[in-house]
Amino acid sequence: MGPEVDRGLFSLSGKRALVTGGAQGLGRMIAEGLLRAGAQVAITSRKAEVCERAAQEMSAIGPCTPLPADLSTPEAAVELARRYREAVGGLDILVNNAGKTWGGPIETFPDKAWPGVMAVNVQTPFTLVREFLPELTASGAADGPSRVINIGSVAGVAIEPLQAYSYSASKAAIHQLSRQLAADLSERNITVNAVLPGFFPTSMTAHLRDNEGAPKGVIDNHIPLRRLGRPDDIAGIIVFLASRAGAYVTGAEIPVDGGIIGCR
Repeated sequence: MGPEVDRGLFSLSGKRALVTGGAQGLGRMIAEGLLRAGAQVAITSRKAEVCERAAQEMSAIGPCTPLPADLSTPEAAVELARRYREAVGGLDILVNNAGKTWGGPIETFPDKAWPGVMAVNVQTPFTLVREFLPELTASGAADGPSRVINIGSVAGVAIEPLQAYSYSASKAAIHQLSRQLAADLSERNITVNAVLPGFFPTSMTAHLRDNEGAPKGVIDNHIPLRRLGRPDDIAGIIVFLASRAGAYVTGAEIPVDGGIIGCR
């Protein structure tokens, strides 16, 4: 028999996490993973009923707090931070997952497709980090830093057949912002990393999938591992980065994409 696995290596028992956009899609996969690892999780969603229903369902796994919020303005991000403090208090793990996209041919791609996408995908994560600096600094220690995990995208690195110009630009921006924040916040014992998902079965990729849920031509021709991402795939990397196992990782950009970036 081999050596025993250190089960505490990936434990998040006693940790408090906030997952923006955590009621649906990729965010829900992340929130459920954090709950199963032992964390207390707060989630946001634009629609109050969706947020509250998701939190109620996930409370079967662990303590989950709904905080409905439309994070399309910096003022809303500031207000979310205030409401989180009132509802939960301290913060150990911030997952900036809420996202917005816009697709269309370049000839008709509108100017209005830029401000909202950049606000949600880049400015809101920055504003939340800034607003939660007191909590993140208080919970961070040299041997157990607090964590910021920003959800980027393969589209911010590789050229994908999306024609989502503002989206791909915003994801490249959040990758670079993550590195800048990692450098600036290391002395406060806060790690900052970017996770770059590939194709997962979410509403954001619905237009790329056929009736059976597989990306149209993507699995065979584009993803080296020939399948969509699963909930455990994204939850696993988040739990790793949030737990003791990931305490020495900061400023990283980690693809979770079945090989799209690394195998080209």
